[in-house]
Amino acid sequence: MTGSGTTFFARLAASALLAVLGLASEARAQASAWDRTEVSEARLISAQSAVGDGAVSLGLQIRLAPTWKTYWRTPGEAGFPTSIDWSASTNLAGAEIAWPAPDRFLEIGDLVTHGYTDEVVFPITARAVDPDAPLALRAVVDYAACQQICYRFQANLALDLPAGPASPTTFADPIAEFLARVPGPPRPGGPAIEAVEVSGAGADRRLRVTARAPAGFVRPDLFIEGPDTVYVAAPELELRAGARQAVFRMAAPRGRAGEALAGVALTLTLVDGDEAVEQTLAVVPGAAETPMWSALAAILAVAFAGGLILNLMPCVLPVLSLKIMGVIGLGGEARGRIAVRFLAAAAGILVSFLVLAAGTVTLKAAGMAVGWGVQFQQPLFLVALVVMLTLFACALWDLLTIPLPAWLGGLGASERGAKGIAGHFISGAFATVLATPCSAPFLGTAVGFALARGTPEIFAVFTALGVGMATPYLVVAAFPGLASRLPRPGPWMVTLRRVLALLLAATAVWLLTVLATQSGAPAALAVGALMAVAAALLWFASRDMLRLAAAAGGLGVVFVLAFATPGQLGRAALPPPPAADASMWRPFDRAAIPELIAAGKTVFVDVTADWCVTCQFNKKLVLERGEVARRLAADHLVAMRADWTLPDAGIAAYLEEFGRFGIPFNAVYGPALPRGLALPELLTERAVLTAFDRAGRIVAASD
Repeated sequence: MTGSGTTFFARLAASALLAVLGLASEARAQASAWDRTEVSEARLISAQSAVGDGAVSLGLQIRLAPTWKTYWRTPGEAGFPTSIDWSASTNLAGAEIAWPAPDRFLEIGDLVTHGYTDEVVFPITARAVDPDAPLALRAVVDYAACQQICYRFQANLALDLPAGPASPTTFADPIAEFLARVPGPPRPGGPAIEAVEVSGAGADRRLRVTARAPAGFVRPDLFIEGPDTVYVAAPELELRAGARQAVFRMAAPRGRAGEALAGVALTLTLVDGDEAVEQTLAVVPGAAETPMWSALAAILAVAFAGGLILNLMPCVLPVLSLKIMGVIGLGGEARGRIAVRFLAAAAGILVSFLVLAAGTVTLKAAGMAVGWGVQFQQPLFLVALVVMLTLFACALWDLLTIPLPAWLGGLGASERGAKGIAGHFISGAFATVLATPCSAPFLGTAVGFALARGTPEIFAVFTALGVGMATPYLVVAAFPGLASRLPRPGPWMVTLRRVLALLLAATAVWLLTVLATQSGAPAALAVGALMAVAAALLWFASRDMLRLAAAAGGLGVVFVLAFATPGQLGRAALPPPPAADASMWRPFDRAAIPELIAAGKTVFVDVTADWCVTCQFNKKLVLERGEVARRLAADHLVAMRADWTLPDAGIAAYLEEFGRFGIPFNAVYGPALPRGLALPELLTERAVLTAFDRAGRIVAASD
């Protein structure tokens, strides 16, 4: 009995072991071996045991370490989708991959990506050429696994399925689970997308998507896919009708050429919990609508901050010399007079911003390119500024003894009455004009929002900018004691006036160098010589060596010649612009960027201009020194420079891709940032180096 019992249990154990080994063997036949890395593993699995009728249900299973992710078919602003090469397979007619609904992730900074964490199974439908023959699957899978850095992995997977009748396997359930997450057409009683509308034209275009769910939405999200040249950012959501209707709004996507969107078919994926719907709809024209008040209020706050910071930018320094003299001249005056003069300066700033807004609206209506500071691309505007700076410098040098307009006589002085008030008003207006070649933090965001909207938004944003820039003047007007405590005017002011006059003259010389780029060195030299003649005429008149009438007439002739010079000399003698550094910078080429990214390069784009003061500071303080300059000269990084000193429609269209309408503008592209990352207006070494690291975060597994 004992011997027979021992034999029974031995046979039972052997049978169990054979069964386990058989199940393991069967599992191996239904799934490939894992291809493992330190942070991920991938394999092919089959929902059926054999080829069956030739239609085979498969799955690509990817498991990720905690906090790591991989990407959807449209990865967003970074990353790349999973791809499979089946070319080495035998008896395979084709294979189609399905994409479960993704999640939206906010990466470091403000990058938005779409993908999966933990585990994902991509359902695959394979078709055999001959259903009566075995199917040998050989898959080369390229996928990304990303956390702070992205790794590009390649998995080589092999799975053989025999011919014959098919039965479900243990892998049928996980494949079916993720297949249920693949968006499909709307079901009766479920959520559905009703319409996709575009409104506005050019930079004003907005996209609006309306969806409805009879049972109500909970936390809906929308992913929009279009042509390869466009990307649609995360939308703004508004729930209506008791959460049964969802309205998604976003900036309309633009291609590189800003092509029309009406009539274009877009693929829309609507996700709400376990519900996922995919529809392809054509964009139709819709009625324009104003932005939500919350968004407009946030932008107005940003615009106010940008205008306030603009007071600290170097462009405003020349006008500060005039204000310094004006403030010092108010030392000891009555508080009421001080308040009136500072209110006049604030009014000059506000009126100037409203004039800029009106000009912007007019140019947009005429179909012309608009942007912050683009008036510095016009030679006549530069000549006008040079003339004004020359007169202001001469005023501080006490050369203006001939009759001039009342507002000019009041600049930098403490005249009482209307003349002095007009001078303060003009100084505020002139501060605004000279501030436009500078870009302060938040300024690009605010101006970009305004120029991408309609007339009301443009006036609202420009008014907020003006209030921000005028705030220091308004503070002094509210507390005039701040200025009345300054020392009274005295002989010491003469030296200060001379120094500040030199500052204005230096600004005029800088503007002449910009004019030389636009109209040629001969034109700039001629205008400079004419300004020297104007200063000489004023000097002779101040010493009674020239009749006042003759001096005034001579000035009129000089100024007329100055304005005529750019048009007369033209650009015939203008040499080609020199390369900043042939070993580092190459001309801007928008079409070449995708090819460079595909080759694994990081691309840095610098949009600059000779008249952009902030651009010059960025170059001197960040781009041309230290670790940033060393990285820009590296072989794996391509530095492109776009010169916007002169009008260029291509550069304007490129800026519009990022919703920008002014410079400085810098962007970084790379394998991990194929759509580009816009940098702040004021660069820092840390911001640029961090962007370089982000752009190249996708590295080969072998690295």
